[in-house]
Amino acid sequence: MSDIETIRDVVMRERKLAVSDREWKHRLRGYGYAIRESDKGRFVTSVLRGNDLCALMG
Repeated sequence: MSDIETIRDVVMRERKLAVSDREWKHRLRGYGYAIRESDKGRFVTSVLRGNDLCALMG
């Protein structure tokens, strides 16, 4: 499994566990991730570096 697939798996697993988008984003910060919304969709970003790590599908 690649790093991108691992990140997506963690992010989507946390989304299933969270009851709201707000809780989901809070949970992701514990992993050092954030969600950036754009016209092209949602992207997982690094909280420390601020760069995009991968796009979220669906």
